[in-house]
Amino acid sequence: MTIIDGIILGIIQGITEFLPISSSGHLVLAQEFLAINQPGNKFEVLVHMGTLASILVIFFSDIKSLLLSIRKNETQQFIYFIILGTIPAVLIGLGLKDTIDSFFDNIYVVGIALVFTGIILFTSKFFKPVEKSISYRISFTIGLAQALAIIPGISRSGMTISCALLLGLNAKEAARFSFLLAIPVIFGAGLLMLFDIDNAFEVKASVALAGLLSSFIVGFLSLKWLLGLVQSGKFHYFGLYCFCIGFLTIFYKWI
Repeated sequence: MTIIDGIILGIIQGITEFLPISSSGHLVLAQEFLAINQPGNKFEVLVHMGTLASILVIFFSDIKSLLLSIRKNETQQFIYFIILGTIPAVLIGLGLKDTIDSFFDNIYVVGIALVFTGIILFTSKFFKPVEKSISYRISFTIGLAQALAIIPGISRSGMTISCALLLGLNAKEAARFSFLLAIPVIFGAGLLMLFDIDNAFEVKASVALAGLLSSFIVGFLSLKWLLGLVQSGKFHYFGLYCFCIGFLTIFYKWI
């Protein structure tokens, strides 16, 4: 893998991590078309850390507010919601790690998952928020949706925001909870990668840095854009894109 490859994959990660079109799925497809032989999902996790940094920057005021009001019951309850929503992804990610890793080497799985994402996104057009507040039931259900997105091709933001809208949260709160919920999952995956580095991860430091920086910069811009799109009611448009890319991927695999 070259520095140019790292930058390209970082840009793809930055665009697709926050837009609900599955960053992991697009990274798998990009490596397939660029003929990059990088087994497993370690580089994917690496560039996810770049987009994690962009979440921390954009939601800095929210995170700061939570830390400064940590002794308030309302803040503690919200943190419990985040922890509860994280549990499904942790259990599934650790329990099915080998199976999930194999999906990253199978673009047929990615194609099917993208079609599934497209269907969910398009149907979110018909979800009518009723201004509900986050509860333990809602946070755990959104956590289940996030866990499903461990499969490459299923969008994490697409699943969590769509699920939140279906459960009655307004668009702003759905997006806010979705991306705050992403922080422990992405950070945990990064730590897991550090403890699991082996000879299969042969990426030069310069390539890794290129991927991290490009994913951070592009991710920052993409997240800003998506937050506006969610509140404008145009979130479901991405469903058509995922649906088309998914079928093209399946067709490509057949030929």
